Amino acid sequence: MSDFDFDLFVIGAGSGGVRAARISAAHGARVAVAEEYRVGGTCVIRGCVPKKMLVYGSHFAEDLEDAARFGWTIEGATFDWKTLRDHVLADVDRLNRAYQSTLDSNKVTTFHERATISGANAVTLASGKTVTAKVILIATGGWPVTPDIPGAEHGITSNEAFHLEELPKRIVIAGGGYIANEFAGIFRALGSQVTIINRSDKILRGYDEQIRDRLLQISMTKGIDFRFNAPFERIERQDDGCLVAHFRDGKPPIECDAVMFATGRKPKIDGLGLDNAGVAVNEQGAIVVDAYNRTNVTSIYAVGDVTDRVQLTPVAIREGHAFADTVFGGNPRTVDYGCIPSAVFSNPPLAGVGLTESEARKTVGQVKIYTSDFRPMKNVLAGREERSLYKMICDAGNDRVLGLHMIGPDAPEILQAAAIAVKAGLTKQAFDDTVALHPSMAEELVLLK
Repeated sequence: MSDFDFDLFVIGAGSGGVRAARISAAHGARVAVAEEYRVGGTCVIRGCVPKKMLVYGSHFAEDLEDAARFGWTIEGATFDWKTLRDHVLADVDRLNRAYQSTLDSNKVTTFHERATISGANAVTLASGKTVTAKVILIATGGWPVTPDIPGAEHGITSNEAFHLEELPKRIVIAGGGYIANEFAGIFRALGSQVTIINRSDKILRGYDEQIRDRLLQISMTKGIDFRFNAPFERIERQDDGCLVAHFRDGKPPIECDAVMFATGRKPKIDGLGLDNAGVAVNEQGAIVVDAYNRTNVTSIYAVGDVTDRVQLTPVAIREGHAFADTVFGGNPRTVDYGCIPSAVFSNPPLAGVGLTESEARKTVGQVKIYTSDFRPMKNVLAGREERSLYKMICDAGNDRVLGLHMIGPDAPEILQAAAIAVKAGLTKQAFDDTVALHPSMAEELVLLK
């Protein structure tokens, strides 16, 4: 028998932690997990999954409006926020039970309480109990960043957005990233007056410039207001409950019913006890790990958003799986971070994989750009002028596809399959040689000029 209580102790039962626990247990390890909130983590409980459900709900606004052009008469249609909210939260409950069932069926011990590191091979639970383990895995994820300004306590983050008692009539969303743009699309479609406030002059840094400019254009057409280069100064609550957001440099204040901070996320390490074992963190507060997810302490590993790599749920899952195979499966392996597809579930959504045009020009020099700028068939019949844009970046020297980027209905669904071709290093000719699936939006990928 081992001198330790468990072979593996996982702190955090999110996507990466649950995968690591399940696979390690399948390899024969005695595994325990501690989770202070709910099993499932940010993505499942208060992130991408419930947010995507809100996106689905918000799409009905335009669908109902378009229905008349397709011959449907729908009278008296109304929207009730609490109905959508409660159904979404009910499905989160279902997923929470499913994740817990996965741990239970794999004979993983779950401690439903906070755990902190008390040594290289020990954790202390909130109840005061100390548990030892041969290996400790930190998978506590990230946490929303809030600005250090007077009145910040009056704002909310994406964590609280799923629990709002009422749909705000006017909401100010701070940030220019994917969370800000996704919630802007949701709230605007559901009837809120939305203003996005950004400290810089661009949205969605890291995405292809043409694609993000198209989203900005469409978002403004849909009635979303943007205010750039506008850092917060303070937030005040008035006697009637309304909020007033004040900005620096003399920019006029905005009165609203809610302020949402979507200004990024940071590793969730506060009070974790890293100093007790001497675990190293970088200047951004992320745990430093090597290619095999190991920290500077040989018995402690970390995966997911608590590190400084790619903050995406599927990446955390792969890291957790690779960790389990490496440490307990006798199959050392690492995660390939190249050519990872990503999406923004804005209205309309956008997606991309590989290099942007500017990145490609800096990397390979000479590139060829192919685009398709079109109005989807449904938009034509519905009388909507909204256009989609597909873009392919190729190496001019060998015709290899370096990047694919698109904005339009179902862009993430279409890109997932196309990302395989980019990952495989296929050329533009391979796309050209593929017969189009007609009529579809996806066929534009094999018709790019």
